[in-house]
Formats: sequence, structure tokens, C-alpha cells
Amino acid sequence: MEATSVFWPKLGSQIFLSSSTKLCPLSKLYGFHLTSFPGKPLKHIRLKATNTLTFDDQERFRKFKKLPTSEWTHYFHSISIDVSEMDALRKEIDELKPILKSTLMSFKGIDSTKKRILMIYLWVSLGLAYHFEEEIYETLKEGFENIEKMMDGEDDLYTTSIIFWVFRRYGHHISSDVFQRFKGSNGNFKESLTGDAKGMLSLYEAANLGTTKDYILDEALSFTSSHLESLAASGSCPPHLSGRIRNALGLSQHWNMEMLVPVEFIPFYEQEIDHDEMLLKFAKLSFKLGQLQYLQELKILTKWYKELDFATNLPPYFRDRIVEHHFLVQAVFFAPQLSRERIMMIQYFTGLALLDDTFDRYASLHEAESLANSLERWAPDQAMDKQPGYLRFVLNFILDTFEEFKRQLGPEGRSYSVNATIEEFKAAAKANIDLEKWAQADHIPSFEKYMEVGEVEVTVYASLAGIFMSMGKMATKEAFEWLKSRPKLVQYLSIKGRLMNDLMGYEDDMSRGYVTNAVNCYMKQYGVTKEEAFRELRKMVADANKTLNEEFLTTTGVPHFLLKATIDLARMMTVAYNVNEGFTNPQGKIKEYMTSMFVDQIHI
Repeated sequence: MEATSVFWPKLGSQIFLSSSTKLCPLSKLYGFHLTSFPGKPLKHIRLKATNTLTFDDQERFRKFKKLPTSEWTHYFHSISIDVSEMDALRKEIDELKPILKSTLMSFKGIDSTKKRILMIYLWVSLGLAYHFEEEIYETLKEGFENIEKMMDGEDDLYTTSIIFWVFRRYGHHISSDVFQRFKGSNGNFKESLTGDAKGMLSLYEAANLGTTKDYILDEALSFTSSHLESLAASGSCPPHLSGRIRNALGLSQHWNMEMLVPVEFIPFYEQEIDHDEMLLKFAKLSFKLGQLQYLQELKILTKWYKELDFATNLPPYFRDRIVEHHFLVQAVFFAPQLSRERIMMIQYFTGLALLDDTFDRYASLHEAESLANSLERWAPDQAMDKQPGYLRFVLNFILDTFEEFKRQLGPEGRSYSVNATIEEFKAAAKANIDLEKWAQADHIPSFEKYMEVGEVEVTVYASLAGIFMSMGKMATKEAFEWLKSRPKLVQYLSIKGRLMNDLMGYEDDMSRGYVTNAVNCYMKQYGVTKEEAFRELRKMVADANKTLNEEFLTTTGVPHFLLKATIDLARMMTVAYNVNEGFTNPQGKIKEYMTSMFVDQIHI
């Protein structure tokens, strides 16, 4: 649905904030008992209208683009959740889990480690890795210590590629030279490999973990991409393998969200002749439990969101995307037991998105400056009481959100995480106002200057701070100090996020008269066409992906889970921007993914 231009009256002094509402636990408010949920919802601010208008006629109306409301927001209000079914699933999972553990450890002989790593790949692809973290860690530690001996004489393309993929996926810097054995005397990959569809697919997937120095993986990516397209189109592969090849060419497993992979892999694995029935059943049970857990959370979250009444309190400039937030947060926190982490991040992302939309889509420069000043003070500035009611609502929602975080995390001794996240939130607000000044003046700065500001405005640093805060005790003060140091890993994630956002949002920007973006800055500075700018910026995104892979493998002194969270955020971006601006316009593939996750329950 196309966004349409509308006029909305400015809500100046005709609106005022009432006294705050008493808070009550979510479980009491909505009739659920989930100990992993926050103890109470955010403060509900009600706005009341008066009959007095104080703005000049020319300021009373403004033009903006109305976005369609999400079709998902009200979908889950009346959905029925069978808690006894969830309990039964947990019981079956607990019964099967030790059996699968023993299966992994039962492999014997010289190739036992290889077989375990191939099993780990299945676990990851079926969405089961979080059940077996210790076993995976020990297997890969042992395997990497004996990597040369293990790979000596291995000439199977599928096995080599999967082992390479698993090691790099878990941060072990295995050399890409293992693929030299598949080259001929002419220096090119052997043409005989093209008959091995699974091997070619696994080499393609491995090539997506390449770094800036893995030139052989650049060759592998080019070699496999062209041949896989032909294989999928020729009909020479079984239909389920052809489908998997097409999906991988659209989005590689490495850059896909971890919980989305089993959506496609479970049906694929079920059609494999040699599939393990017990493993397949375990995967379905685990996925089903995750689906039900998500639905339980969405039933509560969407009611909480309805109580906030954004639609009444705000002009329709904001992106109504509470369910989409839940979907994207799964990129970082997808395990069923991480309810608290997901809920906190969704609350946080709601505030972050509202901040971005207010600056980007509606606020006048004067209003934006007042909001930015108030956030810097972390209290209303002198001008705020004269601002429109919608702006005061935005400020109060943000302040109340963080007050709730402090209430939850303070007793745990984690107020430092909230304070550190506030500072990153303030930095995002400052970058927003800097960008807004350019945009409202139709200014197109140099590409370098734009990226300097835009990389902060795209909120990667603020998002990671929110992720770390939501992790609980896992993320220490040192985690926030690392983020504050602006490590190369996060810098390049910001570059990726800024460029993907501007590439996919370009038409929307231009339709709103918003000319300050990476595409226009690049065109102006280098005197190129739009098509040439798009091509060069896409190359920059591909190069950023290589640097992300490299920094993930080479960064030392930082806990693995922080590095993984950073890469998981990159995966979130890739899924959101893979076809279009999937958060602003969640249609097509994003809608398909969400339907698979929330509507089409898996059959066991």
C-alpha cells in the first residue's frame, strides 16, 4: 500500500498531559502469569483536548506522509494459548535432549570429530544449537586444536565446506586455504565440482563467511553463484534441494536470522532420505514451543501497546510496528526462555523508532531541537511546555520507558547498564537533529561528512546498548566500555546499516522531499548517476560484510556473546533490508516470514 499525503493539525496547547496513571503488573492487567516478563507496564499517559488553539494559521497544518498501520497489531488480542500444550512440549524436549547429546558423543574412530561437526551444522540449521551450547563448545575446541590432522586428505567438498562454515560461525579462524584442494592446474575451481549440488551449495554458504583477505572465497562465491542458478533452473536437482538453493541465493544462511533458518530447513530435512526421525521430531517440538511462546508474548505486548494508545496521542506519522519489532528482536534473542530480554528490547525499540519517526517524518526544526535538548538534559527543557502535546507525549514515553528499566534493573545492581544506554540514546538524538537540520535545508553534504553523522543516526550504537542492557548480568560495565570505544566491528556495522537503510529507503525519502541521504551525497560528490551510486554503495555493503566477518574472527579480549550479538544485529538488518525497507513496509518476504513464525503453526 502506497503512503499517501495527508494534513494533520498541530496539536499545540489544545492538548495537555494528565497526571500519571498508577502502574500494575502485566500479569494482573492481562490475566497472564509469566515470571520472565517485566513486573509492570510503562506509564500510560493520557492526553485531553481543550478548545483553545494558540498557533498561527500557517503553523496549524503541516504536510507529511501517512504510513499504513500494521495488519498485525490487533491480530493477537483474542488468540487462545494452551499453556498445558507448552508444558507437554517442554516435557518431551527434556526427555529427548539427553538422547541427542549421547548421540553426538557416541561417534568413534578417526572421523568422529568430523561427524560431530556435521551434526552441529544440523543442530544450527534446525534451530537447536541453543540446547547444546556446552557440547558444541567442547567439540569445536577439540577439533580446532587438531584442525590440520582432521582435514588432512579430506577431499569431499560438502564435508570441507560445512566444517569451515561451522568453525567460522563460532569464531574459530580456520584458513580458507582448505579450498585450494578443489582447484585445478589452471588455478580455477574444478568444473567437475558443478555436478555436486549439495557440495556447491555448501561452498557458496562457506564463501559468505569470507574476510577482506579471503580472495579464494571471492572466487568461490562467483563460481558457485552462477552454477547454482543453473542447477536450480535445470530441474536436475530434487525439488526440495532446488528450492533451498534458490532461497540461499536470495539470502545466505550466514546472514539470515537464526530462528528463520529452520522455517525452511525443517521441511527440507524432512524430505532428505537419510534424515534422523528423532532429530526431526526434536526440531519440530523445539520450534513449536518457540512459536507458542512468541504468541503468548504477543498477546500481552499488543494489549500493552493498545493501552498506550499511540493512535490517539500522536498524529499518524509513526510506524505502527509492535509485532514487527518482536519479529526482528528474535534475531538476537530467539530462544523461548528469553522472554524478559525480548520484552525489554521491544519496549526499547518502540521508543527508538518513535524518536526516529518524530525527527525524520513530522517534527518541525524548532520542535526537534526542543526534543533533542530535553533528551540531553533528560528532563523537559524550558521550551517543552510550549510545545505541541504530541511532542510532550513522545518525551514522556521515552523517559518513562527508561524509568521502568531502572526499576527493573536497579535492584539487580545494573543501573549502570541503563545509564550507559541512555547516553547512547542521547547520541542518537543528537545525530538525528544534525541530520534534520541538513534535511530541512535541503542540504547535501559531502559523502564523508554525511556518513560521519549518519552512522550514528542509524542507531546501531544505541541498538547494541539496548541489547547489552537487555542481556542482564551477562553484559558487564566492560561491555559498555567496549561499545563506547567505537570498535571497528561496530563501526562497519554502522556503515552497513546506514547504506542499506538509504538504498532501500531512497524512493520513500525522495517522495517526501527528503534529499539528505547517502545516494544523493555520493552522486553529488563523485558526479555519477543514481544507478552508478547504487552500484558503488552496494559494493560498500559487501565490503562491510567482509570486514564484519574479519573483526568477528580477530577481535580479542571481548566475550564471544557480545561479538555474536553484534553479528546478530547485522543479520537483523540484512533480513529487514534484503528486498525492501522491511520495517517501514513489511510486505513481501517479511510478511511471509512473519506468517511462518506467528500464524502457520508447525505440524508435529
